Amino acid sequence: MEKQKADDLIIVYSQKIFGFALKKAFSYDEAEELSGEMLAEVYRSFLRASEIVNVEGYVWRICAHVYAKYVNQVKQKKGISIDGVDSSLLSYTDEHDFGQTEAAVARLRKEIGFLSSCRRQIVYSFYYEGKSIAQISDEQGLPQGTVKWHLNKARNDLKEGIGMKRQIGRLGISPVEAINFSHSGMPGTNGGPEFYLGDKINLNIVYSVYEEPETLDEIAEDLGLTPVFLEEKINHLVANGFLVETKGKRYTTYVRFSPEEFSMEAWDKTLSAQAKAADVLVEKYVPLVRNALEGMGSDELYIPGGNRELFEAAAIFLAINRKCKLPIDRDLSRYVIKTLDGGDYIVSVDIKSKQSDPLYKPLFANKRTYNGCGEMTRDSKKYPCLYSWSFDSRFDKRKGGWQNNLYSDYETVYEIMTGAISNDKPHAEKFARMKEREFIGKDGTIGIMVVKGTFEGLLAKIPEPEKALLDEFAAFALEQAAVAAKAYPPQMQDLVFVDCVRFFIGNTVSMMVLDKLYDSGSFKPLTEQEKVTANLLMFADTLPA
Repeated sequence: MEKQKADDLIIVYSQKIFGFALKKAFSYDEAEELSGEMLAEVYRSFLRASEIVNVEGYVWRICAHVYAKYVNQVKQKKGISIDGVDSSLLSYTDEHDFGQTEAAVARLRKEIGFLSSCRRQIVYSFYYEGKSIAQISDEQGLPQGTVKWHLNKARNDLKEGIGMKRQIGRLGISPVEAINFSHSGMPGTNGGPEFYLGDKINLNIVYSVYEEPETLDEIAEDLGLTPVFLEEKINHLVANGFLVETKGKRYTTYVRFSPEEFSMEAWDKTLSAQAKAADVLVEKYVPLVRNALEGMGSDELYIPGGNRELFEAAAIFLAINRKCKLPIDRDLSRYVIKTLDGGDYIVSVDIKSKQSDPLYKPLFANKRTYNGCGEMTRDSKKYPCLYSWSFDSRFDKRKGGWQNNLYSDYETVYEIMTGAISNDKPHAEKFARMKEREFIGKDGTIGIMVVKGTFEGLLAKIPEPEKALLDEFAAFALEQAAVAAKAYPPQMQDLVFVDCVRFFIGNTVSMMVLDKLYDSGSFKPLTEQEKVTANLLMFADTLPA
């Protein structure tokens, strides 16, 4: 990173880092020392980094690392000493009646769950285990005056908690349910976001802070659970980027949830506009793509069954997705979630929703599905010449989505077609998987399309659309984006706006274009065998024999 940019960022984050250190420290002197170490490490890291996608997350991960190292090396005690305070001011054994009935005891236990972790442990040790102040002081590494202070504060908190009527929030009664998880980017070793949000409590923790930031206690009340139960889950979600801590120890999220209500009329209007865009592309852009690739022959292409339209359909889909996106420049780095297992993606969750205009009769919507898993790309460290591009949808018969689209699949295909492996016992497992996916046929022939060359080389052959063509779609896309963004919380509106503009011409329109080509008879219907490799291209330095 350039020094000037690093200097500017350090100025922006200096007060925030001091605030972070102050939360962790037990005196202003300690906070200044700790924040100095954090600032120095962050600044050095800025200068070393070539590109930082998520600056906010990058800074706090470094600060957390510095703090962990500081604790291991320096910190010996947990807490500040208040032994000099008059003990009479720290009453922790007064005669307040918390109640003796079964219901009252249950309520008291629940309120103890709303205490902070440190205070909760001290209360449990003193009242439930009968330990002395001195014993707790030794065990917790706290001065005895501090233990008394925590007990005093705990009793006051418990009185206040029992005196108030806690309300279980909506999510405690009617939690949201995910019907689909998706991500844009690279999954980690544990998989995609469903590894973290597939847990119903985790999902609802994140959703509870979606509309506006909440504290731990507010999240707990919203879900009808105690903070003691949620603390570890919240810390896990913060560490992996699904929750972000804001001012006042509140949490927010940059996970995108679908709205709880949707307008069929608005959806229908968008699809109708996209269908018109598809008509224009079929007429004005598809012929350009087909003409540009006309010179590619059998020395550059392997097509199972020899139907050239199979390749042209994939190339047209790729061309529309990569060449026809409407340009929009807005920083989306805050939406990129970086997990501890190496995940690096933007996350979307579809939840159950209801139609806000049930009497509306759609003209276009629900006639066909435009869902898909992709675009997906795969490369290979073992064989650098290898690359694949695919989009899984109703046009193909591939199953399992991105989880079943393994990097090793293309390495196996390459090894088979180059003769590096044969169908013998050591390689039986590889051949069995390829036959299951139909990437090789029963007679041993390769079942997917192969392009000799690189992905970039094919893209270079595909022409750019004329600017006037894209301008025809831009006005409607911008209008729809502004309307759509208003249905989302403020922190999500940039992402929604950009997606609505950028993907107005994207997967849906690409599928519409193919529908029009197949429906009109311009392309012959796909056979079952061709559906193995529809919209799937593998790139290599050689072709199957």
